[in-house]
Formats: sequence, C-alpha cells, structure tokens
Amino acid sequence: MGERIFVGVAWPYANYLLHAGQAAGAYLPADIFARYHRMAGNDVLMVSGSDCHGTPITVAAGEEGVAPRDIVDRYHPKMLECWERFGISFDLYTTTLTENHRETVQAVFTRLLEQGFLYRGAQDQLYDPEAGRFLPDRYVEGTCPRCGYVEARGDQCDSCGAQLDAVDLIEPRSRLSGAAPEVRASEHFLLRLSAFGDELGAWVRKQAHWRRNVANFTLGVIEEGLKDRAITRDIDWGVPVPVAGYEDKRIYVWFDAVIGYLSAAREWAAREGDPDAWRAWWEDGGTQAFYFIGKDNIVFHTLIWPAMLLGHGGLNLPHDVPANQYVNFAAGQKQSKSKGTATWLLDLLDAHDADAVRFYLTHIMPETSDSEFREEELARVNNEVLIATWGNLANRVLAMIRRDFGGVVPDPGAPCAESEALLAAVRAGFERCAADYAACRFRAALREALSLAQAANRYLDGRAPWKAVKEDRAHAAETLHTALQAISGLCALLHPVLPFSTARLHATLGHAGDPESAGWRPLEAPAGRALGEGGALYRKIDLPEAASA
Repeated sequence: MGERIFVGVAWPYANYLLHAGQAAGAYLPADIFARYHRMAGNDVLMVSGSDCHGTPITVAAGEEGVAPRDIVDRYHPKMLECWERFGISFDLYTTTLTENHRETVQAVFTRLLEQGFLYRGAQDQLYDPEAGRFLPDRYVEGTCPRCGYVEARGDQCDSCGAQLDAVDLIEPRSRLSGAAPEVRASEHFLLRLSAFGDELGAWVRKQAHWRRNVANFTLGVIEEGLKDRAITRDIDWGVPVPVAGYEDKRIYVWFDAVIGYLSAAREWAAREGDPDAWRAWWEDGGTQAFYFIGKDNIVFHTLIWPAMLLGHGGLNLPHDVPANQYVNFAAGQKQSKSKGTATWLLDLLDAHDADAVRFYLTHIMPETSDSEFREEELARVNNEVLIATWGNLANRVLAMIRRDFGGVVPDPGAPCAESEALLAAVRAGFERCAADYAACRFRAALREALSLAQAANRYLDGRAPWKAVKEDRAHAAETLHTALQAISGLCALLHPVLPFSTARLHATLGHAGDPESAGWRPLEAPAGRALGEGGALYRKIDLPEAASA
C-alpha cells in the first residue's frame, strides 16, 4: 500500500468557458500530479466541481436577464466536456448545488460558530442607491489602494494579489449601475481570522517544501496582521445561513467554495458505497493534501481555509499549495473570462489533439513566473519538439521493426556497452522524473524525459540500423531492440503529460492493461513479441501565423 494523496483542484465558476490559462494554472498540473502518483502505486483522490454560487454567476445572470441556475445549466456541461476531452482524470467532479454540499457547508459554519470562531458584527458594505441593494464584493470595481490597479475587485486585486474590502477601494463603482456606491452598515457573521495569526505563521514557516513565492506571499499577509472577514452577504443566491433571523442573507462564496473539497470527498465516499470513506482522507494524519490553484487564490488556501480547518478541529491541513502564476494572452495581459481576453480550451481542442495542447501548456507552465500563450508557438513546439524529439523516435523504430523484422521484437543477443548505457540512463530517469513530478516540477520532469528521448535519438543515429540491417542484421536487431526498450520506458515517463498517445503506444508495444495500472517502472517488450497496429502518435500543425513568423 502506497501513500494516500488528496488532490484538491480550484473550483471554476460556472459562468463561462474555460481558457488555456486556467488549464495550465490548475487543472493540467493537478492531473499530471495525480496520474504520476497513481502510477507510483499511491492511493489518489482528486476532486473539484463547478462553483455555482459566486457573484460571477449572478452578474452574468443579471446581464442576460435570466436566473443564476440558467447560467449554471449552460456552462457546467461545458466544464464536463473540457475534462473529458482534455483528459483531466477527476475521481469526482461535482457542483456546489448538491444537498450534500449545502449540508457540509452549514455543518462547518455551525461548528465554527459553536467554537467561538464566528461572531455577529456590523460590517460596512457598499450600497448601490440606484439599484437599491447592497453590493457583494465582486459587484464593485475600483482602484486598488495598494498598487493603483484601476480594475481591482471588491475582494481582491488581481494585479498585486492583495486581499481587499470593497469599502477600501478608491473611486469604487457599481457593476450593476455604474453608480458610486454608498457605505452602509449591515449585520453579518465574521470569521475570527485574527485568532489564528500566530498559529498559522508558525505552521507556514515549517513548510520548507512550499514554493518560495507562495510561502513569502502568505507570510507577508500574516505579518501585516490578519483581519476578521465577513462570511455572509446580503444576497439571495447561495447556501442559506443556518441561523434564525438571517433568512435574507447567504454564506458568501469564498467560505462556501473551499468547503467544497470536503463536501466532494463526502460525496465520493457515498458514491463508493462507504459513507465514512472520506474520513481517511481528512482525519488520518498520514494523508497528504495538495491544492492546485492559480496565484490569485493563494490566501484562500494558505490562510483562510487552514484557519477554518483549525477552528473546526480534527481535519488535515494542506501539505502543499503549488500555486501557479498566470498564462498571459497578449502583450502581458492576463487571461480573463470577464474581459474576453483568452484562448478558449474547447476551441483549442477543436483545432488540435489534446496531447499536443497538454504538451505545449506543460512546456510553458507558469510554475515560477508568468508565461505567454501563442498558438503559433504551440505549432512550433508541437512540430519541432514533441514530434521531432519524441514522436519520430517512436514512429521510426516501430516502422523499422515492422519492415525489417516482420513486426516482431528482434532478439538483441548480447548487448554492447553503448546499449546498456542507454537503458541504464532510462532506468535512472524514473527516479529523477519521480522526484520532479512529486515536487510539482512538471516542466523539469518533461525536460528530463525529453533529454532521454534525445539520447535515444543519438544512439539510433549513431548506430544507423537502417544501414546495418543490410550488412549486419544482428547489429540492427540489437539496436532496434534496445531503442524499443527505451521507448517503452519513455512511454511511462511521459504518460502523466501525454495520456492519450502513450496509452495507444502502450497497447502497440503489447503491454497489458493501461499505463497507470502498469506502475512506475520501465516495462520490457521482450524479444519475439508481435507488435500491435498503430499509426503516427502526433500530427504536424500548420498555421499561417507560424509560417509567416
């Protein structure tokens, strides 16, 4: 029995299509991570769901003149389509509209209230005099008081990452009417974040394995002093507050959504037929919980959610929060659903194979700094790296074995030192790639696998089996057998990134089952085995932009 790994992935708002930045920021890295750990023999539970209660939902509904549920019913199926076509292997993908989620959120609320970590207090809120209603945080935009960004939201600045109160914005404006809102008091429940500053600070400082930017940003917020935050709002869409007298308010989305990780685990357990199975993932200290998010969600996962877990008691804190930076769209502009500045994932999947997109997004994954998506660069990387380095290696070795050895893996005889060295390098690559995958260094793992593919190409070019087969058949047999074993190993090393094509290659090589059940090890394609059918693993991409660049 291996380790138990919980993978929580950011809950996307079901208000629009998903874009490439979201895919590279949270969902693809989580899937690569989960697939590696399954191959390594670890017990993995990866969950997420559509966030149906956020103000982006109600804003979109208001703009269209429809009910919030209509927006959710339109876009949640699109999310499911994205995961299936892109190969995101959730164990459960749900929504915040389930009865299970409502019960779980209200149970956590009640537990924190009983423990004294929620309290009632008058909270200054912004009120739109033209619309005649209080404005939830994301119904307000204005200038960030810290960095001067003019399109900061009422809860957060996407430019500097600062957590904000809407009343602190400079020159705030209502997204409903454009009016300058008024400050009015409204009674709400507040989370006593200030009670957890010392404990959270000590905990964060112990997380030596966290990415430096995540730890430093979190500690910076703690050092400024944690402030209590209202967790209810004057809205009618969301989880009801389980306290009499608050029927016209709802639990706010940032409190609601993070509890989704717990409610999803409970839903998964019920579906598995063991309603208590979730407890091992949340109450057993041996479980490691990883949360995959973008950098705009760091504070919610390194401070607010841990504070809620500490206040509740008996539930595991995050082991790691490997937050990614942004993938920009053009001229350094953040990919944004609300502004329409994005490359939509379903459009990409209509135009390109999923593994080509996964490869490119891993190639530019913003692990330590922002990166930029360019479709012409996708074409270049697909053609000059994925195909030239890896795809052609597999294709030409398989083609030569079919042509010169009847499609049967040749007998290598006694392998020479050169052949032994290549196979030893591939075997060693499993340890190095494992270390990178486990540490969420996915670009490094991909580079390591590609460097081994380059070594196999050099080995093949140097020994030229297409020539040797005419004069020294034994030499050609040894070369092709060795190269095929290297390809078999690379198939496993690359599977977390390229699950569709490596699954096809796995079958072509005659291996049983699927790559994940086969384990994290090089599989031998023994002499005498007949290879299966299979065509080219990847297609060349021709784009006018690439041709004219």
